[in-house]
Amino acid sequence: MKKKLAIIGAGISGLTLANFLKKYSKHEFILYEKEESLSLDQGYGIQLSANSIKILNQINFKKIDNTKIYHPRGVDFYDIKNKKICNLDINQFNTNESKYTTLQRTTLFEFLKDEIYTQHLRFGKKIKEVSEIKEKILIKFEDNTNDLVDFVIGADGIFSSTRSFFEKKKNKPKFRKAVAVRGILKSKLDLDINEKNINLIMGKNCHLTIYPINKNNDLNLVCIIRSKKYNPDNIKSLIEQKVLNQNINLEKLFQGELKTWPLYSTASIVPSTNNKVFYIGDAFSGFLPTLAQGAGQSIESAYELFNLLKEEKSNAQNIYFKERYKRANIVKKRSNLNFFVFHFSSSIMQNLRNFFMKFLVKRKSFINSYLGKVYKN
Repeated sequence: MKKKLAIIGAGISGLTLANFLKKYSKHEFILYEKEESLSLDQGYGIQLSANSIKILNQINFKKIDNTKIYHPRGVDFYDIKNKKICNLDINQFNTNESKYTTLQRTTLFEFLKDEIYTQHLRFGKKIKEVSEIKEKILIKFEDNTNDLVDFVIGADGIFSSTRSFFEKKKNKPKFRKAVAVRGILKSKLDLDINEKNINLIMGKNCHLTIYPINKNNDLNLVCIIRSKKYNPDNIKSLIEQKVLNQNINLEKLFQGELKTWPLYSTASIVPSTNNKVFYIGDAFSGFLPTLAQGAGQSIESAYELFNLLKEEKSNAQNIYFKERYKRANIVKKRSNLNFFVFHFSSSIMQNLRNFFMKFLVKRKSFINSYLGKVYKN
């Protein structure tokens, strides 16, 4: 039976779900975005493992301009002095059709919006009130418009306002006492790294990741720094104290335009209390970026929900939460562990970590267990 859906939030998860609904279902839907437009200026990089690409290929991602994406060969691990520790081969999780891919976030947005933008996307839509009428949900927006729908899908991020309208129990995201610094590099700036790989540099209470995002030799930089407070006016000083004091040769990485924000993650993963309301992407569970699964899990959650809606499962809410919780919990635990291990402050612990990493990256059983459960559906 044909249903009407309201998707709240035009991020990666909302746009992915919209594309699948348009291409493969009979359901009617509108994508509501509170901002006045999509931010499509030059953005930071994202990483998508092969299982995410496999999903996107079903909506023709394979036809994307090949110069705008990159397929890294592996992950190179370094200490803060830029001394190489070991290498992890990520090609083992690839197929001919689906390969680990890095790209700019805006490249993915441009692709996802093409089929949705004109007919299905509405801007400047902030929810004012919700109510239930005859087994449907009435959404009233601040611009005095409304929509009566069968299902509401919250895809509006870790600070989801949709949750505040439907859930009595608060699930406030937790500040992880860390700050993210991002920038785009036009070269590797004389660092001894492999620009064809993902490069992870680990220091005391910080780590840096540098990887290619297209065929034009552009590199994405992200630096995660432990900090009890987030002060956007004090970022340069924080970088000097926490990063450059360990290796002054990294100074050139931070001379371009930088964007910063505090790191949050979802405190606990809780189900929707309304069987007509679903949450996808960061609205379901927000992760630390230390496993590079934010965008990938947004894509996966949208695809999982789409399949349940397409099949019109009567107990879709229970099935969705059970399966998504299981998946999200694996990613959450590994992200938290990486966050801990990457930032050892003790030199003894750093040396022990480096020693065991050299051993573990060569153990297929460990890699299949630790990453295989994430990279393979």
